[in-house]
Amino acid sequence: MLFNSINFLVFFLIVTLVYYLLPHKYRWLHLLTASCFFYMAFVPIYILILGFTILIDYYAGLLIESSNGTRKKRYLIISLITNIGILAVFKYYNFFIENINIIFVIFNNKISLPHLEILLPIGLSFHTFQAMSYTIEVYRGNQKAEKKFGIYALYVMFYPQLVAGPIERPQNIIHQFYNKISFNYDEITYGLKLMAWGLFKKVVIADRLAYMVDIVYDQPREFTALPLLIASFFFSFQIYCDFSGYSDMAIGAARVMGFKLMRNFDTPYFSTSISEFWRRWHISLSTWFRDYLYIPLGGNKVSYVKWCTNTIIVFVLSGFWHGANWTYLIWGAIHGIFIIIENFFNKIVKLKIRFPSVIKMGFTFIIVNIAWVFFRASSYNDSIYIMNSLFTGLFDDVKLIFFNVISGSGIIINTSFVKWSNNKYDYIWSFGVIFFLLVIEVVNRK
Repeated sequence: MLFNSINFLVFFLIVTLVYYLLPHKYRWLHLLTASCFFYMAFVPIYILILGFTILIDYYAGLLIESSNGTRKKRYLIISLITNIGILAVFKYYNFFIENINIIFVIFNNKISLPHLEILLPIGLSFHTFQAMSYTIEVYRGNQKAEKKFGIYALYVMFYPQLVAGPIERPQNIIHQFYNKISFNYDEITYGLKLMAWGLFKKVVIADRLAYMVDIVYDQPREFTALPLLIASFFFSFQIYCDFSGYSDMAIGAARVMGFKLMRNFDTPYFSTSISEFWRRWHISLSTWFRDYLYIPLGGNKVSYVKWCTNTIIVFVLSGFWHGANWTYLIWGAIHGIFIIIENFFNKIVKLKIRFPSVIKMGFTFIIVNIAWVFFRASSYNDSIYIMNSLFTGLFDDVKLIFFNVISGSGIIINTSFVKWSNNKYDYIWSFGVIFFLLVIEVVNRK
């Protein structure tokens, strides 16, 4: 059940109306039942997998809290292995098998391991990380183990953020399920406005840009420099509006019922550095990696060489979290490398030159765009072709467009553009919605 569907609209209205009509003591059960229904709308049988991990983590939390020393750590490890193991099987098994088979071929080994024809459970990466944050926080003593199984299950399955986040921490959300929430007009209207804005970003901007991007990126070798460059630019806003749009709808749906989820995106394309970009982009995920991987590896309190190594590890794993493909790992590595470069010039070299914010913002956006090429490309070979072709012949494309427009023949000037779109208004509309988005975000920032 997608947020941008009529089915979800009906589901949301019914669930919210019943929620406010029910006495407080029954609301958690209503939300849990609704969340189960929401999850089962995709692949019903997968509710058993989610139920299994919830059961393991619930009892792991109780055992962790009541244990000490080695036994306490053992229960945490069991919980983490269970969650990571299920994620590895469903999301990464075929990736590893494919690469092992390639190694077998290189060494002339005729063994070929079988692939699994399984569908990835919806939202698996999100609720797996949310479940792990619970047991880790209980282990650290920052969160009391939840005694009510239903409340813990609701923490993992809460339908607004089950599919696409934000990835919540137990300290922020579990106690809210116990709060008695009254009808609040201001909260409800704020939530509905946020849902509407998220829906606009998803349907009007992201889906429109996706139409243009998919044509180019599905067959990149059919296109020349300018279409590749424009499609890459469009994808930067497509993925932002996809992710942030879904987050806004999730946060808004929760707010209508009185729950406050964490902000997940904070105008990331106005960042003046890559490190700032990651403080503004997918905040729930970046802070998850910071708190549960980067800091345990030593954070800033290690040698410079080890810090560089840890930074690359964190960003590569962040890329791998997004998808089982080498292109995602490269995407993460690019961000990690530029974080290291920034740190080198800011803290080691202590560069004295101060560039205007607009220049730094533009440079950061270019770096992020380059990295997005690897994120979106279907394969490593496609990403390399696109990178090599982005500026090859670009001047010729621009020159042809210029002379064609001057002559009054229209915008489409070569077969590459004809294959992309036969309607010049597609380009105007796409640039127009991006400009509108940026204007709204500037206004909101001020």
